[in-house]
Amino acid sequence: MNIGIPAERRPFEYRVGMSPAGVEILTQSNHTVYVEHDAGKAAGFSDIQYEHSGAKLVYSAREVFGRSELILKLARPLIDEITWMNPGTILMGFLQLASAREDRIQGLLQNEITSIAYEQIMLPDGSFPVLKPLSQIGGLLSSQIAAKFIQTNVGGKGILLGGIVGVPPAEVVIIGAGNAGTNAAKSFLGLGAHVTVLDRSMKALELVAEKFPTVTTIPATSRNLQKSCSYADVVVGAVMWPGTRAPIVITREMVKKMKPRSLIIDLSIDLGGCCETSRPTTHDQPTYVEEGVIHYCVPNIPALVARTATHAFVNASVPYIQDVISNNVESLISDFPSIEVAINTHKGILRNVHQWHSDSGDIL
Repeated sequence: MNIGIPAERRPFEYRVGMSPAGVEILTQSNHTVYVEHDAGKAAGFSDIQYEHSGAKLVYSAREVFGRSELILKLARPLIDEITWMNPGTILMGFLQLASAREDRIQGLLQNEITSIAYEQIMLPDGSFPVLKPLSQIGGLLSSQIAAKFIQTNVGGKGILLGGIVGVPPAEVVIIGAGNAGTNAAKSFLGLGAHVTVLDRSMKALELVAEKFPTVTTIPATSRNLQKSCSYADVVVGAVMWPGTRAPIVITREMVKKMKPRSLIIDLSIDLGGCCETSRPTTHDQPTYVEEGVIHYCVPNIPALVARTATHAFVNASVPYIQDVISNNVESLISDFPSIEVAINTHKGILRNVHQWHSDSGDIL
């Protein structure tokens, strides 16, 4: 199979769709891999490394897309990238189509692209193996982000997360006890903050309590969410269910009652955000102030550690990429349930993409 690894064109996306180590696995199976010049540069992977792994370098984005039967990306493709794909091409990436613009979806449908969303690949136990490492990274980075944006010099409250003798630590509220939320709790605890975790699932809260006995766990009812946000110095939203838009669990009224210059980090922003006042930002301008509260809403947080994130993603994704390469799409639909639920478009039909409703979805 001809496989393409294009450079990511979204602003401030530093990751790449495959590392040289991953390319070597594919080329050793006699597949031809085309890598765009400097595709891995920002993540620390040189063209020479890709060539030593067996890849063929190309110097045009159009050529990568035009030569390939399978495109491996990180971010959702731009509209011109969709037009560069040949009809029937298979696309794999973190597509987040539940929050995509309509023209992106229509482009995939009209060009009859088979798109497979990494974030929706799901095991029988309900876990998401390819999304998991990036959720972990996002959660772990949230404490570093918070430590910076609660500093006085950037407009924050001017507090130390871990406090000091005679001064209490910061109050951190994490909404969602899945991979992102649990790792956020781990990272904030490591810096000495007082952490409260909310989730609708008592089982999820029990797991958090077992791992971190000093964490306060509370059911995510509307009353508890409102009360917790009102005293928080930092609120981390980690509410998502791949394939659906993130539910709004932090309302504008809740934000209005938060302490001035407190911080919201919306880890759910790539699926539309879990806070009513959230809107996407970028790594060069990551924050804004709404209702007196600082908002950090960057969709691709793991891109801050592009090399680590790419390695982690490749480790998780390669087995599923090999399944896609070795089988036709109809076989994937009938015989590979973990991948079938991740197929978003095929032969002009939209599949497995839903808007969130109040009676569906979950807090992860």
